[in-house]
Amino acid sequence: MIEIDERMITAEDMDAAIRRVAAGAGLVGGRGERVAARLRDPAESLAFMLAARRLGVTLLPVHPALPDEGARRLAARAGCHRLFLDDLDGEPLANSPAPAPGPGQLLQMSSGTTGDPKCIARPWSSVEREVESYVSAFTEPAGMTPVIACPITHSYGLICGLFVGLRRGEAGGPAPVVLDHTNPKYLLRRLREIDRPLLYTSPAMLHTLARLLPEGERIHAAMTSGTVLPAPWFEAIRSRVVHFFQQYGCSELGCIAVNPDLRHADAMGRPLPHHRVSAGASAAHPAEIVVAGAAGEVRTADLGFIRPDGMLIFVARMDDTINVSGLNVYPGEVEDVVMAMPGVTDAVAFARPDAFAGERVTLLFSAEAPVPPRALQDWCRRWLAGHQVPSEMVQVHQIPRQANGKIARREVARRYRDGLLAEAMS
Repeated sequence: MIEIDERMITAEDMDAAIRRVAAGAGLVGGRGERVAARLRDPAESLAFMLAARRLGVTLLPVHPALPDEGARRLAARAGCHRLFLDDLDGEPLANSPAPAPGPGQLLQMSSGTTGDPKCIARPWSSVEREVESYVSAFTEPAGMTPVIACPITHSYGLICGLFVGLRRGEAGGPAPVVLDHTNPKYLLRRLREIDRPLLYTSPAMLHTLARLLPEGERIHAAMTSGTVLPAPWFEAIRSRVVHFFQQYGCSELGCIAVNPDLRHADAMGRPLPHHRVSAGASAAHPAEIVVAGAAGEVRTADLGFIRPDGMLIFVARMDDTINVSGLNVYPGEVEDVVMAMPGVTDAVAFARPDAFAGERVTLLFSAEAPVPPRALQDWCRRWLAGHQVPSEMVQVHQIPRQANGKIARREVARRYRDGLLAEAMS
């Protein structure tokens, strides 16, 4: 059983929808066809995804907000042969590669925070291993109702929220609830109506909900993923959530680690049992987080270390690290200090070339009122070493963040270099 936008769908009804979709779309597994589907009705979209998983069909789920031409371009980039746009009459895509028969896969596009998005193909068997490992290792949500308030076309909402919720439901747990709404006031109302809700949503939405909650009211449980929460965001959310969880993963592997009791924003969690994770030995000696498993070794390009208790700690993206005269500066440390200054609302730090030091720290920030650069620099010097203090500080109206709260530093740096952000304050 599953609830979608306040519609209760029984297991029998969903099974019938899966069989109808499979027949109507002509889905056949094993023959190597890649299909993409953008179905704006969430129940129909879910039935399509479950049909693809059941039959072993390679599928690219497309976000429902993407327009037709955008969906066609994305499907072509993923090498799809057919595209379904709000019905089961799939349109063929020109110039598709020849089908390669084999096991079905789930196709997902990477976030693009470190470059152009790329298509990641994961066998459905790998997705199943992830679900089993997640359910067996992460037992704290037993009895909680999964509330998926994020796109089910993305692996976070689809696998860890929905597929895991359905698996727990098969074992007697509450039916998962899918909310296809972005209105935070509606979301708060629904959370109040649900017994022991566990909210899967974006860090940005969690921050909004924490600010909107009436004094004394708390959310029963929430999961965060996708970005390390800035310190002010973390403190605001932590005080408003009873059971606060965090998970860490990557496009190639899905969820890697889960933290069942989040007390520090950089504590990603303990690795799931089907992964072997290596990283640095301490905060002073971080190293790249590398994950080994059935699919081989994946290098995440994230710096981190593993505490003696097995907790994986995130330090920074390797390509975000700023090298100032041979000394590493991690942008998150600078941003947390800046955002702790009264009146500052957001910040992003990144590297700028420097003839003498190799690189220097550049800071863009937003605030409730104009902040003199000297005042901000004096604030930073109270908390940061000299090489960490930004040499250039620019106030802008708004820091460009993605919908989930992530910052694409390369894109921000490019826009600043091209004068697109500095102009916003003129």
